[in-house]
Amino acid sequence: MKILIDLDLCEANGLCMDACDDVFEVTEEDVLVIHRERITPERSDAIREAVRLCPRGALAISPS
Repeated sequence: MKILIDLDLCEANGLCMDACDDVFEVTEEDVLVIHRERITPERSDAIREAVRLCPRGALAISPS
């Protein structure tokens, strides 16, 4: 599985970073950076929570 982001929707609120700070980072320029696009089994629950918490729906999970 892979994390997808729609940068046009993302407002860099940081809720994803709160849920999974080793994968998501909001820079000082208010840009969301994904440090690991591939979802490992040990991070899947935290990443799913980060996707769920996104208020703009800018994050998604792709099966490939």
